Amino acid sequence: MCYAIPGRIKAITGKIAFVDYFGEERKALNEMEELRKGDFVYAQGGYIIERIPLAEAEEILSVWKETFFELQEADLRLSRLDLEKAGIDRKLGFILDGTIAGRPLSETHAVYLLGRTDPRELDLIFKSANFLRQKHLKNACCVHGILEISNACSQPCLYCGISTHHRTLKRYRMTPDEIVENACLAVARHGFKALVLQSGEDAGYSIGELASVVRRIKAKTPALIFISFGEIGFHGLEQLYEAGARGLLMRFETSNPALYSNLHPGSDLETRLSHLREAYKLGYLLITGGLVGVPGQTREDLVRDLFLAKELHAEMMSFGPFLPHPNTPLKDSGVPEENDILKVLAVTRLLEPTEARILITTAFETLSENARRKGLLAGANSVMLNVTPAQYRRQYEIYPNRAYGDDGIEKQIEDVVNLLASLGRAPTDLGISRAQGRQPRGFALGTPELTG
Repeated sequence: MCYAIPGRIKAITGKIAFVDYFGEERKALNEMEELRKGDFVYAQGGYIIERIPLAEAEEILSVWKETFFELQEADLRLSRLDLEKAGIDRKLGFILDGTIAGRPLSETHAVYLLGRTDPRELDLIFKSANFLRQKHLKNACCVHGILEISNACSQPCLYCGISTHHRTLKRYRMTPDEIVENACLAVARHGFKALVLQSGEDAGYSIGELASVVRRIKAKTPALIFISFGEIGFHGLEQLYEAGARGLLMRFETSNPALYSNLHPGSDLETRLSHLREAYKLGYLLITGGLVGVPGQTREDLVRDLFLAKELHAEMMSFGPFLPHPNTPLKDSGVPEENDILKVLAVTRLLEPTEARILITTAFETLSENARRKGLLAGANSVMLNVTPAQYRRQYEIYPNRAYGDDGIEKQIEDVVNLLASLGRAPTDLGISRAQGRQPRGFALGTPELTG
C-alpha cells in the first residue's frame, strides 16, 4: 500500500504524464525516460512510481473494475449531503452552503466552525466536509507505510516520549541493512507504494549514511520515499533529495511562536518553517500540520495552523491530538476530545476541498477507538500503517499505548482494507495535487496550462 490501482498512460507532455484511471484522467510527474503512451503504471503522491507489465495490469484491473464502481457508488451514498437544515443556525448554513458552492473559507468562519458543539451542527459540518471530499477527490484513499528506524533523539521537547526527558526508555537504532531489508519487504511483500522513514533527531546516523540507505532502497524496489528525521539542515535535505527521497514529513506543530518555544526549549518556529520552505523549493512533497490541544492554544491559533499548512503547500495535512508522555514535563497537561480533532479534520477539508490529502494520525487512533472510520467520514482520505519490526515498535514510545502497537502488518492491512470497503473507498492514489504548482528540482514543466 498505498495499494495503487494500475493506470494507463494516455499522453506524455514534458515531465507530465496523463493517466487514465477507470475513465478519469489524472496527472503525474514522470522521471522515467523510457515511459511511453499505452504503458501501465503505478503512481503515488503525484509521481510515477513504476511501469508494470501489460498482463499483470490487466489481471489486476479485471479484479478491480467491477469492485471499483461498486465502491464508488457506496461512497457516493455515504457522502450525500442532507440539505434539510431544520433547526440549524442560519450562519452555519450560510458558511457551509458557501464552501459547497466554492466560496473560500475565511479565518473568521473557520473559527466559528471550530466553536460549534451542538451534535446536529457537528454532524452537518462533518457531512459537508465528506461531501466535498467525494465531490472533488472521489473515493480514493491513500494508505502509506511508516518505518521507525530509530528512537534515539537529542532534543528536549517537553511532551515527546522519545525526547531526552524519557531517561528510562530503551533506545534502539536499526542498522542500514535492517532498514533496507524492512523497507523492501514493505514494498515487495506487502504492496506499499509510499513509505516514510522516521526517527528522532539522531546524530547516530550521518546524512551520508541516510542518503546511502535511500539509494539502496530505490535501487532495489520502486517506492515513493518520505523522510522524517527532524531538522537536518538545508544541505541534508539536498543530499537526501539527490539520493531519491521525494517527500518530507515534518510537522510545525503550532503557528504560534510562543507556544512552539514552550514545547521546544532552545528551538524556534522560524527554523522549522525554513526547513519546510527549503524542502518545498527543492521539490519535496510535504506532509505537515499541527497539534490540537497544545497548552494555551486558542481556536484562533488552530485556524492559523490550518492556513499555515495551506501556505506551506502541504501535499498532505496532518493534524492530530496533543498527547504528552507521562515521563515528560508536560505530563499533566490535558488532552483534546474526539470531536475537537474531527472538527479540525472537517474544517481542513472545507478550507482545501479540491486537492488536500488529509491524514488520520496514529495519535488520533490512540485517543479514539473509532478515529479511523469517523475521520474518513469527516473529510479525511489518508491513513498510515506501521511496518516497524515488532521488536522495535513498542520502543518508539512518543506517547504510551499507541494504537495497533501489537498488530502485525498483515492484520493492519486486513483491517484497513475491510474498513475502506465498508465505506466504499478504494485504496488508490493517482494524480498531481500540490506537486503541480511548482517546478521540482530536475523538472522542467514547460507549458503553464499543465501546472495549474
